[in-house]
Amino acid sequence: MSGAEGPLVVLVGPPGCGKTTVGTVLAARLGAELRDTDADVVATAGKPVADVFVDEGEAHFRELEAAAVRTALAEHRGVLALGGGAVMRPETRALLAGHAVVFLEVGQHDAVKRVGLDAPRPLLIGNPRARWRELMEQRRPLYNEVARVVVATDGLTPEQVADAVLTGLDLEKE
Repeated sequence: MSGAEGPLVVLVGPPGCGKTTVGTVLAARLGAELRDTDADVVATAGKPVADVFVDEGEAHFRELEAAAVRTALAEHRGVLALGGGAVMRPETRALLAGHAVVFLEVGQHDAVKRVGLDAPRPLLIGNPRARWRELMEQRRPLYNEVARVVVATDGLTPEQVADAVLTGLDLEKE
């Protein structure tokens, strides 16, 4: 287990896969803290992610995100949820090597239902279903590349997903 040198669990996946919700359940079960790199970016930027995209652009957001991931991997010892696009950077994927990374896979129907079509998701502006499909075509191979375990979340409760994560990583439940 990588807990001594980094997070106990790192969750990756697209918007709507349940990283924050499942991360909360996992953190409680492991007696650990949940850290979300999107929240770290918001704290650094002093504004919501959607506003960073609009005001400074995606490239600036990705720089803030990469720095947040680097810091969290070095400092955090609990459950870490990464933003959906964090895996796009090769240097981030390299940093994830050796960590207990779990790809929370979700189908489009469940993702759209969970995210909602009116949520402030800058990369889903326009036709959310088509954009989500495009993002997944780009990102799915990268999520699979970094993941030690893949958990399909469709039709499962957050507790069931957390069980599958813990079983897949062979971690103890409280």
